[in-house]
Amino acid sequence: MTPARKLALYGGGAALALLVVAALVGIDWRDEQPAPAAPPTARAKPPRTARKIQAPEPAATRWLAIGGGAGPDSNQLSLESDLALAVEIFEKGGRVLFAGGPDSEGVQVAERRDGGDPLLAELASLFAPRAGRNATYRMTKLAAHGPATRERVRQELSTLGKAGREPLLVYFASHGDIGSEPARNVVSLWGGGALAADELATLLDDATRPMRLVIAACFSGGFAEMVFRGGYKKGGPAAADRCGLFSSTWDLEASGCDPDPDRKSHESYGVYFLHALRGRDRHGKELPRADVDFDGDGKISLAEAHARVRIVSRGIEVPTTTSERWLREVALPKGSPLAWPEEEAVIAALEKKLKADEERARSELERLDKRVDELSESQDAASSDEQAAYEQTVGELLARWPVLDDPWHPDFAATVDAHRDDIEKHLDESAAYRRFRKAGDVAERLEREAHRAMAERAPYERLVRALDNRRLAGQLKQKGGPDWQRFEALRTCERSAPP
Repeated sequence: MTPARKLALYGGGAALALLVVAALVGIDWRDEQPAPAAPPTARAKPPRTARKIQAPEPAATRWLAIGGGAGPDSNQLSLESDLALAVEIFEKGGRVLFAGGPDSEGVQVAERRDGGDPLLAELASLFAPRAGRNATYRMTKLAAHGPATRERVRQELSTLGKAGREPLLVYFASHGDIGSEPARNVVSLWGGGALAADELATLLDDATRPMRLVIAACFSGGFAEMVFRGGYKKGGPAAADRCGLFSSTWDLEASGCDPDPDRKSHESYGVYFLHALRGRDRHGKELPRADVDFDGDGKISLAEAHARVRIVSRGIEVPTTTSERWLREVALPKGSPLAWPEEEAVIAALEKKLKADEERARSELERLDKRVDELSESQDAASSDEQAAYEQTVGELLARWPVLDDPWHPDFAATVDAHRDDIEKHLDESAAYRRFRKAGDVAERLEREAHRAMAERAPYERLVRALDNRRLAGQLKQKGGPDWQRFEALRTCERSAPP
């Protein structure tokens, strides 16, 4: 069972509780071993302090990069790596807000290691499941100007949005979550905060400079609602000088967020997108120009890098844009296809890669949608069995040892010390515990199968959406008027070159 699914299954209220166990029983519940005591003659290293980094003046700021997780256990190394690549490509004139700030020790790095006391580790997995117990944490290598907290992000967006007249590029590399409707989707921010799509739209409504946003996060397509004032259709169209490109639709997850220290293993929208901006593949190898400069103008735009992701990504994401969102709001369902270089490139490449014309692409997408639904239903059933067995397991344990779920209780350490053999024997002999583990294994297997099915279906949906985009855009051109002009303005915005 993945940590995220465990938290959803059992609730995260107790997740912080077992951190205190280091003080109680000498184990770090994150699986980090206590450092050995220094010899008497050793001199302690001085603590690292925050690096003082001068940020450009607001009017001179050309880009803002924001990223990281809500806490160390969701602040994976790949997020830091993607932001580092963005800084390298965008060059001078930018600001970086990352996780807890320049002195943050919270970058999660995967590492195989001794899990410590097996019984304590097992109790932790039962009573306080948490991601990152097999990870270490280190200080960020980014030259960040501040933390990516909700307050700081809102402040920066508000200030920079009113400073200068040159376009501002805002790049997010974060986690996202789905809301009750697209405008309520959020990106996670350090300290447990979040920024919702409608909040961001409202902030941009007050901006006086052109804005281009790139958001690499699950469910980030909800931020395409920024085409409307306040993020809602009832507010009417927003200013046409702002646009966005997003790693996935409002209702789908995206790949990424990997603590593996091997950069070559990272699979994310950001890896493909950022390298494509400088004409390279995901490993940094130079590409033939025609593979990314789809309109042949000698420049690589945000839209072209975005199209490159749609063609070559091996992940589960289905990237989208504000222009796509606008098309689906104002265009009629029928029309002659529009010549659209980015969409033509996606269609040609995916038809060849998938060996599928439109009819087969739609048929395969329908088949894989059914497969994903079937796996999801089976996974829900397995999770229900797991939940029932879990409740029986912890009920049996707490009936005999009432403080096992509370490492802050004064009797916790003494209980574990006095009854260790009995607790281990109970777990070995418990039928409920065996059912719990078996159901969890089944649910995890089904989750992996569902992920593979989602990765298989993703390119088919990308192809179908590109075909729909081309057709809808052709209809909208025939319709003409303000809706077509706004679509053209959004495309022009999305076709901007990076700063």
